[in-house]
Amino acid sequence: MFWVQFAIVLICIFIGARIGGIGLGVLGGVGLAILAFGFQLPPTSPPMDVMLMIVAVITAAGALQAAGGMDYLVTIAEKALRKNPERITFMAPAITYLFTFFAGTGHVAYTLLPVISEVAQESKVRPERPLSIAVIASQQAITASPISAATVALLAILDPFGITLLQILGITIPATFIAIMVTAFVIRRKGLELEDDPEYKARLEKGLEPIKNERKLAKVTTRSKIAVGFFLFGAVLVVLLGSFPELRPTYIIDGESTQLSMAYAIQIIMLSIAAIIIVFCKGDVHKLATGSVFRAGIVAVVAIFGIAWMGDTFIQANMGVIQEGIQGMVTAAPWVFALSLFVMSILLNSQAATVRALVPLGLSLGISPLFLIAMFPAVNGYFFIPNYGPIIAAIGFDRTGTTKIGKFVFNHSFMIPGLITSVISIGLGFLFVFLFL
Repeated sequence: MFWVQFAIVLICIFIGARIGGIGLGVLGGVGLAILAFGFQLPPTSPPMDVMLMIVAVITAAGALQAAGGMDYLVTIAEKALRKNPERITFMAPAITYLFTFFAGTGHVAYTLLPVISEVAQESKVRPERPLSIAVIASQQAITASPISAATVALLAILDPFGITLLQILGITIPATFIAIMVTAFVIRRKGLELEDDPEYKARLEKGLEPIKNERKLAKVTTRSKIAVGFFLFGAVLVVLLGSFPELRPTYIIDGESTQLSMAYAIQIIMLSIAAIIIVFCKGDVHKLATGSVFRAGIVAVVAIFGIAWMGDTFIQANMGVIQEGIQGMVTAAPWVFALSLFVMSILLNSQAATVRALVPLGLSLGISPLFLIAMFPAVNGYFFIPNYGPIIAAIGFDRTGTTKIGKFVFNHSFMIPGLITSVISIGLGFLFVFLFL
């Protein structure tokens, strides 16, 4: 029955991924219904802490976008790119990494991709190079961001083992950023030079024009700048409270001392930051609810609600079979578990859902929490199938035709930079764990 149940889980994930968006989450609900009613598997508790933390964070990020803070950050990024057009293959991923790091979602890359494409084309740099590594950087930064759904989920799971946010970020930030820069160096000559590319030449003959005149420059106000300051202050508070547990208040409940959990701390801080931005920076609540950041975050919440709940129910009900099958292999070579994280992230299309579904399994198999931190960047595998939003957007924004999905689907522009970055970031993660923790 294990393999029948496993097949049902995979079918629901596959169909949900094909539907896209919120379909991934609701198909998880279908799979859970089959497991619970059809196979009589007891459902585990839904991941409420993780879901509520994501809601709090995306509400704050949505308020920042509604107050014009995202437009202000894009304006700064565009100036930086135009000052250093010859270094765009390095500057573009660095900027998208920084944006995702502070915003907690890779979807902020949407606002930067047209700028990257435009500057690259004007500088005669093959746009495929900066665009591909910039999208990969926006994914890798998820596992380095203190307020991303994936990091929040990992911290919630590892917190009982004495792992702090500072320990997680101390490994993932240098590992992912160095990996991104190394990959940018490797692909800086990837493909033909722009002026030698036959597709670009063909489009020039058809009257290709730069996209500069089509973009509407955002109006930056003092309120938008202040909103950015408030949001960054909230992010810093989260890092401090997660890194230094003694800063969190302690309560006496039923005669026992209980410290405020990081889940509650993040929810309180980010909801408060959202309120401050709305009140003092005049953030439009309608724009907040309809903005791209908030919508993308809600999709992630539903995905975790359905898929992670289904996966957790399946894993817990079959824990004995799973442990018996892979415990020896994982014990002998813990890094093998990183491959499981990578494959599952491809199927789930969500770093946070992957963490919620598999990290508890890794702990039950006896994998060290520190090794799980080293393997954390492996959850960024959903570049493998080119159906991720920013990937499709990057292809659309590159009017030169250099960024594309290949004839065989998997030979797309993001495969090589994605694989190189994943391998290097995981390798560096293990190195830093052995050196510093």
